[in-house]
Amino acid sequence: MRVLQITLKAARVNCGLTLKQAAAKFGISPDTLSNYEKDSTNVPRTFFVQIEDVYGIPVEHIFFGPQSDFFRKSKTA
Repeated sequence: MRVLQITLKAARVNCGLTLKQAAAKFGISPDTLSNYEKDSTNVPRTFFVQIEDVYGIPVEHIFFGPQSDFFRKSKTA
């Protein structure tokens, strides 16, 4: 069974946080979070383990990789 996934940016927006607010919760700069949202291929473990607490969504529901790949895959699905 395939799990529905969303991007990191969608997870942030869905829980009503601005980039600045979410970055503060993760303890990173807004620029760093913006970079993770564009390409989450190599996010550090410290960030990864906080996702469920900050966004309230299981990590298996988050797409990890370049955002462009997510949209490319969703068009072919």
